[in-house]
Amino acid sequence: MCVKKCLVGLTFCTCYLASYLTNKYVLSVLKFTYPTLFQGWQTLVAGLLLHVSWKLGWVEINSRSRSDVLTWLPASVLFVGIIYAGSRALSRLAIPVFLTLHNAAEVIICGHQKCFRKEKTSPAKICSALFLLAAAGCLPFNDSQFDPDGYFWAVIHLLCIGAYKILQKSQKPNKLSDIDQQYLNYLFSVVLLALAAHPTGDLLSVLDFPFLYFYGFHGSCCASGFLGFFLMFSTMKLKSLMAPGQCAAWIFFAKVITSGLSMLLFDIILTRETMGCQHSGSRPSPGHLSATHPHKSNHASCSADVERPCWFSQSGRAPKPGKTGLPGCSGERCTVQVIESKDGEVPLLAAARRTLWGL
Repeated sequence: MCVKKCLVGLTFCTCYLASYLTNKYVLSVLKFTYPTLFQGWQTLVAGLLLHVSWKLGWVEINSRSRSDVLTWLPASVLFVGIIYAGSRALSRLAIPVFLTLHNAAEVIICGHQKCFRKEKTSPAKICSALFLLAAAGCLPFNDSQFDPDGYFWAVIHLLCIGAYKILQKSQKPNKLSDIDQQYLNYLFSVVLLALAAHPTGDLLSVLDFPFLYFYGFHGSCCASGFLGFFLMFSTMKLKSLMAPGQCAAWIFFAKVITSGLSMLLFDIILTRETMGCQHSGSRPSPGHLSATHPHKSNHASCSADVERPCWFSQSGRAPKPGKTGLPGCSGERCTVQVIESKDGEVPLLAAARRTLWGL
């Protein structure tokens, strides 16, 4: 049983990591910023796979009354808001920043349980929620790559998550199972996003997308649809086999490895304060590091060139003939700039330009 739980946990982490990295590649590197089409495609593929699994007898989807479906309809609307706003936010924010703001949805759930449902909440859970709130609140003021639109959609994303989970917990246990809820979410999302594709302009704008016939784009879109389904399925399996504490530990581990690996693969500038917000939720320390006017440090310990491999560049340039076949990759080495504090005391390494190593 222990081996089975470990395999399920590792499968979940793998799907979580691959899903986020694939979506980030499509949204930020290829710059496919048409969320009604991208999320519509993902929910269509996941819905079809779930329907096929039901017909093959791998999962059980119970036929419910119309009243149960209508009761779940507000939650399905919130699900569309979650995936739409999440897609918009992830296209503009780094994965560690996005996950830090994503975690703040727990503050809404904890506050609702404490203030409205009058549930007994442990001091540890309250402190955890306060740390998450402090981290999310301090992050915009210390993010050297601050994007107002990205943070706006991230806030919409976390509000929808909080409201969705509150509605989900308010459902009676004998009504809709998790599979039933997800099946209805997929059906409603496909319909609503398809109807919204033309009014939002995505349906016509996609014709000007420069990588529309790029094999990497086709493969990434197909992978994102399948990975979304496998992530949903592995998440439900994880929750059904493990206690809430063990499940939370696996989710935390998946977020850590995803954030860490994303810093090696995608463009991101990290400062001391940003790392503090992402990992400890502490207040920013004195001596804010300037990222607007970077220059080389005079310290001997940091005077040497620092190089490390980096896979993707988010420059959005068209792919050039070469061995990589990836957009925005020129085959140069990754150069890392040294960002120094205003008072000249603390040098900090930050990745300012990253391109693919020559293969």
